[in-house]
Amino acid sequence: MKKAGRTSQDRKTTARGRPRAFDREAALETATRLFWLKGYAATSIADLTEAMGIGSPSLYAAFGSKEALYAEALRYYGDTYEPLFWGNFQSTATARDAIMSLLLDSAAALTGCRADVPKGCMVALSSVGSEGYEQLGELVRSARAVGLARLKARLEEAVADGEVPASVDIRALARFVQTVQSGMSILARDGVGRAELEAVAQMAMMGWDARTSGQWKTSTTSTPMPRAPSERRRRRHGPKKAARTTADPKEPR
Repeated sequence: MKKAGRTSQDRKTTARGRPRAFDREAALETATRLFWLKGYAATSIADLTEAMGIGSPSLYAAFGSKEALYAEALRYYGDTYEPLFWGNFQSTATARDAIMSLLLDSAAALTGCRADVPKGCMVALSSVGSEGYEQLGELVRSARAVGLARLKARLEEAVADGEVPASVDIRALARFVQTVQSGMSILARDGVGRAELEAVAQMAMMGWDARTSGQWKTSTTSTPMPRAPSERRRRRHGPKKAARTTADPKEPR
């Protein structure tokens, strides 16, 4: 007897019954953006499963735990999104151009002008370490330390090339640039636009120029010495009269 062929309804039923293949990379990207936008503590398992379109058993099977998922999200962020900030940093001819590129690229990337991403930097904005998750906080601190190390290495090259004076405190200068970039991240999250952050970058480079020009003056005392009154001020106010004491004789009337 000839078997009946499969009907279109049979094929639809089979398609509905077959589970959709789980795209782990897409789920990780979704989780990264959610952590980036809301932070670790404010992102619940329900938020994650809803955004990723999976159940909690699938999330735990794929990533182990929420903590492990966040750790992977940090690595994914570094691999995928950091080039938006650092892509031109190493390709410039001078350290000054490298810092300028970093800050201008940050102004664009942090405000979402380079890609459709949450505003601000996931690493700079993270407060997971102060929320009671020490191991995750250490991962964030390590990620921040990578940026500082990049800056220091580039500045050390500049000293070796004679672009930056050897007397410059390289670590302090690297911290200065890192602090400016981190502040830009906070402002971008608050809604400050690209043009305003680019103006901040330009102001920061004025500080760079002053520090690396060899004309920077550092004070050796913590308290400024009092300045003697100018000749003009002495003439205007006249000599200061000595105070009379009880032993002074009475002036004649």
